[in-house]
Amino acid sequence: MKKAVVLFSGGLDSSTCLAWALSKGYECFALSFFYGQRHNKENKAAKKIADIMKVPLFNINLSFPWLKCCSLVDKKMKLPENKIEKISKEIPSTYVPGRNLVFTSIGVSFADAIGADAVVLGPNAVDYSGYPDCRPQFYKALNKAVNLGTKNPSLGRRIKILTPIINLSKAEIIKLAFKLKVPLQYTWSCYKGGKKPCGVCDSCKLRAAGFQKTGFRDPAGN
Repeated sequence: MKKAVVLFSGGLDSSTCLAWALSKGYECFALSFFYGQRHNKENKAAKKIADIMKVPLFNINLSFPWLKCCSLVDKKMKLPENKIEKISKEIPSTYVPGRNLVFTSIGVSFADAIGADAVVLGPNAVDYSGYPDCRPQFYKALNKAVNLGTKNPSLGRRIKILTPIINLSKAEIIKLAFKLKVPLQYTWSCYKGGKKPCGVCDSCKLRAAGFQKTGFRDPAGN
């Protein structure tokens, strides 16, 4: 069976990507990360969903002090609460420097070690918060570099970086999630770490707008 390493936060997007990879016949290995973010709700969600999907989950702890420049890490910084039409107009304070590059590199290391065929992750370039590391051209260039610097290609196995939702709207992602029977009630998208989603941060607003466009009720109560 072909193998895939899936970068997995327990959110709507990455949960949909995990379900997508399983539907494509991959034996999946999920990776979640804790890098000092202000809450661990998403990591708990990742564990719950991985258990439901019967996928092994590996937790990676990173300690990068310089990430304090990001409001997802520094609790003293204010999280953005933009109007929906202003989201993605500029790079917000929630941008974590090089996060997707670091995470993908760790996923590639795992894939190279176990002979996996793919690294699957959920960046999105349509309904998103303006992050530069969510653009298709970034992953196209990165995939080329990966296959110049890993063992697998010399053995006849190229590692593919797969970004199945990168060109989908949030509404399209939600429809795909329902089609793939993602346990959406356990996913966590909110930037804050309370008992319930805040409903006012950029991530909550993007999720809510997506559900509104589909006409579906959000099983997570967002």
